[in-house]
This record gives sequence, C-alpha cells and structure tokens, in this order.
Amino acid sequence: MIPKTTEIEPDTALDELLEVLSHPSRRRILSTLANQNPRDEEEFQTEEFTSDNDDLEQFLLQLSHLHLPKLAEAEFIDWDRETNTITRGSRFEEIQPLITLMQEHQDELPDGWP
Repeated sequence: MIPKTTEIEPDTALDELLEVLSHPSRRRILSTLANQNPRDEEEFQTEEFTSDNDDLEQFLLQLSHLHLPKLAEAEFIDWDRETNTITRGSRFEEIQPLITLMQEHQDELPDGWP
C-alpha cells in the first residue's frame, strides 16, 4: 500500500494527475525524476523519452514547448531554463504515489509504460 503523503481534492486532482500522466514522455520524465533529483534537461533530449511514433526533432520541440512547460505549470517540476536543470516541483508529492505504483508494477502494465 502506498502511504498517503498529501491531501488533494479527489475529483479534479485525480483527473489532473491522470491527464499529466497520459503522455508517455511525461511519464518517463517524472519517473526518471522520481529516481534521481535534480536532472539535467539534456538527459531528456534522447530517443528513449520519445513516443514510438515521434522522431527526435519533433520530440525536442514538444519537450521544450509542451511537456516541460505543462509539468512546470502544474508545479510537478521546477524547470530552470538558465541552468537547464529540472527538479521536483512543489506538487511532486501529489503525483509520486502514482509514479511509484507504475514503477512497482511495471511488469503488469502494457508495453511502452512508463
């Protein structure tokens, strides 16, 4: 059982968490950050963070204009664009239990997760 670490509003909060986790690249970013904090932005600029149907150039555009801004706006990450450093954000603890659940049950999830 995953310990409850923070209080969140049940309806909209769960929808928001699942929406953030709906894209494989964001799942990979958050999962990587859960294992080691902080991370260098360049670590996420590789093909292993792309979706299967994305090419690297397209992914890099999405990374800097969609995925990282979305995670930063939701405060799940802090993204320092000057130092290119990504750290856990002030709301990371809210999403941590779902990330932990995915990591602990990796073999039970469909291919392509996180």
